[in-house]
Amino acid sequence: MASIAPGTVTLHDARRKERRTVALQPFGIGVYPVTEEQLAELLGVTATHPRRPAVDVSWQRAVRFCNAASEWEGLNPVYTFDGEEVHWDVGADGYRLPTEAEWEFACRAGSKGPHYGELSDVAWTAADGVTAPQEVGGKMPNLNGLFDTLGNVWEWCWDLLDPARYDDCRVFRGGGFADDAWSVRASVRRGGAPRMHHEDVGFRLARGAYDGEDAAQGWSAAADRERALADGPLPSGWTPRR
Repeated sequence: MASIAPGTVTLHDARRKERRTVALQPFGIGVYPVTEEQLAELLGVTATHPRRPAVDVSWQRAVRFCNAASEWEGLNPVYTFDGEEVHWDVGADGYRLPTEAEWEFACRAGSKGPHYGELSDVAWTAADGVTAPQEVGGKMPNLNGLFDTLGNVWEWCWDLLDPARYDDCRVFRGGGFADDAWSVRASVRRGGAPRMHHEDVGFRLARGAYDGEDAAQGWSAAADRERALADGPLPSGWTPRR
């Protein structure tokens, strides 16, 4: 885990042409996405390529892995479950998914453009001609010391994508090995249903406990409810996945 100092990040929703600035408290985030080896150790599955990012992992499975990792290390689990509904105890000190504000702030590492370096140096993309996720750490890190935040695999975040239009779809960020430069940018948002899994979607762990019951690090349950009641036209031609 890397320690990320407090700061602010401006999030941009291109579909709705909205921007919001989030003030973040310190948090921790994984230097690498979770690997097949780590998933295998905690969940008892087979690691065919131990150093590759774990993929074909749904959002639901990712949050359960977070709890398993917390229990493994004697930390307080972050998530509780009521059927398909997941609640985040923001005061718990265990492992969790990053909020998308945390993810983008950590990814940018002070950079202002779409990439934190030359894309060919920092990210596995379609330009590399690879047909599967690559071993973590094979490209250059950002100034936070994080590898593969851009390219290789998309990464699940905690936040809902757009509750007014896509119900319980969750955000993933960063772009994947088969994506072109337009998708592999720090600001691009995509997402999918919490039971969805694909060959180019994985996740990265975060840590950080905060005061309050339903709001932390740019996320708010109240804001989710307000957005779910919002109404407005869906931009033409946009879908959650490509």
